[in-house]
Amino acid sequence: MAESDFDILDDRFRTLVKTAANVERIWTGGRWTEGAVYFPALRSLLWSDIPNDRILRWDECTGETGVFRGNHGHYTNGHTVDRQGRLVSCEHGTRRVTRTEHDGSITVLADSYDGRKLNSPNDVVVRSDGSIWFTDPAYGIDSDYEGFKAPQEQDGDYVFRLDPDNGKLTVVADDFQRPNGLAFSVDEQTLYIVDSGFSRYKDGNRHIRRFAVDADGSLSGGEVLMTCQTGIYDGFRLDTEGRIWTSAGTGVECYAPDGALLGRIKIGERVANLVFGGPKRNRMFIAGTTSIYSVMLPVTGAKTF
Repeated sequence: MAESDFDILDDRFRTLVKTAANVERIWTGGRWTEGAVYFPALRSLLWSDIPNDRILRWDECTGETGVFRGNHGHYTNGHTVDRQGRLVSCEHGTRRVTRTEHDGSITVLADSYDGRKLNSPNDVVVRSDGSIWFTDPAYGIDSDYEGFKAPQEQDGDYVFRLDPDNGKLTVVADDFQRPNGLAFSVDEQTLYIVDSGFSRYKDGNRHIRRFAVDADGSLSGGEVLMTCQTGIYDGFRLDTEGRIWTSAGTGVECYAPDGALLGRIKIGERVANLVFGGPKRNRMFIAGTTSIYSVMLPVTGAKTF
């Protein structure tokens, strides 16, 4: 890939990419790919192709791709791996958060709050204390494209925390238009959350907010750290130095911890999500609209499990 495919907006970005490294398209054929997650023990990448109602798996050793699970009406979106190496997934179709156990069975972690169905869980992260945090916008019930069109039962689009000890759901943020991607800082004292309200509302939000994580699991603060100028943010991840690498329009943007935009990797189609993987966590996998891309970087993704 030529240097022109990288927008170097700050000299600090020059040390974070290798302009001689190729951005590879490792798979294509999706309608809306999302939720890329990497399993080191399997040297494999999983991701969702939401409108096609399937999860796919790419083998890093062979380059082969196959269907991991699909056609069950789950319309899975975001994924993560918990501290025991299990897949945790957000499902639009069933409006729930699930965990795939080591034997392949599925455990429902959350499907309702205050006696009413969740909207359509979107993205999820697991903290080292075992708590599960997820966003619940209404994308999956807005139409039949990413799930099943249905009335919204919740009073808003919330961010939730699931207690690992008693399974209790708590609303930790209730002032988002469309909460979307989320990720913890390296020390887990800060939670970053995307608001992609611009995708549904004229003059809606398109920013990342920063919250302090308090000792009791509640959030405080919530100031806007950066605002997208190239579309909307969706999913994102941090590297070991606290830099934020996020989907932004048709590329991936890199921000310093203070919110300064350092540079951009151009993909050429709308990007939904990304994850660090590979044996050294320095291979970035990028979920575009129709395809999965990867690029080797001289940085290391933050360890999340």
